[in-house]
Amino acid sequence: MTILKPFIGLRPPVNIAREIASRPYDVLNSDEAREEAKGNPYSLLHIVKPEIDCPPGTGEYDPLVYDTARKNFEKFRDQGWLVQDEEECLYIYAQTMEGKRQYGLVGCAGVEDYMNDRIKKHELTRKVKEVDRMKHVRVTNANMEPVFFTYRAVPEIDTIVEMYTRKNDPVYDFTADDGVGHHFWVINDSTVIYKLVGLFDDVPCTYVADGHHRTAAAALVGSERKAANSSHTGNEEYNFFLAVHFPDKQLNIIDYNRVVKDLNGLDEKGFLEKLDEVFYIEVKGTEIYRPERLHNFSLYLEGIWYSLTARPGTYDDRDPIGCLDVTLLSDLVFDKILAIRDLRTDKRIDFVGGIRGPGELKKRVDSGEMKAAFALYPVTMKQLMDIADTGNIMPPKTTWFEPKLRSGLVVHLLD
Repeated sequence: MTILKPFIGLRPPVNIAREIASRPYDVLNSDEAREEAKGNPYSLLHIVKPEIDCPPGTGEYDPLVYDTARKNFEKFRDQGWLVQDEEECLYIYAQTMEGKRQYGLVGCAGVEDYMNDRIKKHELTRKVKEVDRMKHVRVTNANMEPVFFTYRAVPEIDTIVEMYTRKNDPVYDFTADDGVGHHFWVINDSTVIYKLVGLFDDVPCTYVADGHHRTAAAALVGSERKAANSSHTGNEEYNFFLAVHFPDKQLNIIDYNRVVKDLNGLDEKGFLEKLDEVFYIEVKGTEIYRPERLHNFSLYLEGIWYSLTARPGTYDDRDPIGCLDVTLLSDLVFDKILAIRDLRTDKRIDFVGGIRGPGELKKRVDSGEMKAAFALYPVTMKQLMDIADTGNIMPPKTTWFEPKLRSGLVVHLLD
């Protein structure tokens, strides 16, 4: 049994919804967020990245930052930029990118589901980021941004969503500056809500696709509130947090690539010789080459693209972690050849989301900033679910989902 709970949402008026909707807090650094929100007082970045409204040089974890988040949230409500619905609803949030549309059910997930592993994770979280988001939830008393969940598709849920969106107009319908369409429906029909909640009862588990830190923070704040409430019943709003649930068949994971600053003292010839011990190498020339299948990689080095295909015996497809291309690359190249052993902390490596394209890899190498770039074939949804189901954890920076959810279309209050 998996919880999908309707809630009384806090939403923007239609005329400013596009301006309020922001990219998630963790895809922008402070300077990028400041630039993106410039001239737009409605942007939710004023709440989720509040350091943009603090004096220059203020650290992103400074107490002033959290106090600014609280004050800005109060301002948004006082100004009528976020207005509470009159009744509990579910919502549908669809996104369109490059002609493909995906539909997510917006409702509250359960803190107990997270604690009991009915919400499954595939990444480790960093304590500092977890604490940051916990503080943010505490001071705002709200889940300002939704987390991105997936589940094994249920045809009857898909049918209800399809029928509802076909018969009803979205309350928000706009295209963001990046060309992604965002479409949002309010489900206030109690019969439809009851049916969807009942169907979700039979979903055995959900999976965190994107937003592990926000998920952990929301669940931990809920647990704090439970421990502090001697009259706790389990029905309090703090027992739930904001999530968008997408059926797995509608989602695609795109590649998450790597660039390195040096070759650990090797020259180009020596590095390729080392690679030849574990990969079949094919020179592709100056034209961009993308990996064509699992266990096939692209290497960009000294202006040339190469195809690297892992030799038999270097991987085990029966091992949910060992068969991942990020594992192969980490073990065979970064660890054994380049002596990069902690991908979370080593400054010699950086990560580039596939949404930026292989041209970004080429640019960073050609500029001299990086020495070599590696492009990977995307992880599949099946691999992600298999890993989460077996209680395993993916290596850092393995999955990249696009399009990203916009924040601010609906907010969940904890009381």
